[in-house]
Amino acid sequence: MRAGDLRHRVTFQSRSMSADSFGAQSESWSDVATVFADISPLSGRELLAAQQVQSEISHTVTIRYQTQFAGPKAVAAMRIKYGERIFNIHSSIDPDERHKSLQLSCAEGLNNG
Repeated sequence: MRAGDLRHRVTFQSRSMSADSFGAQSESWSDVATVFADISPLSGRELLAAQQVQSEISHTVTIRYQTQFAGPKAVAAMRIKYGERIFNIHSSIDPDERHKSLQLSCAEGLNNG
């Protein structure tokens, strides 16, 4: 993988719970790491939800291998933020189990994580 291919600076975020002064739980997203990535769109689809047309685009996000993103369950609970765009992570793949890169299957468009 060439360094020039990783031209997008993305931020990984994980869900965190916090309590306000009244003890009510609120959910927010906290930054985990900022890395360089390659974002490649794969396909798009439209669907009808709540009587509105919604669109979803699937992407493959490629990053350099890092052990904190190698666990599929931990990564699937995260999301990626690129500017104002939000990518929900569905899975992570280590191609050929060589620990050189990770390919993340993501979707954008239906919700904000």
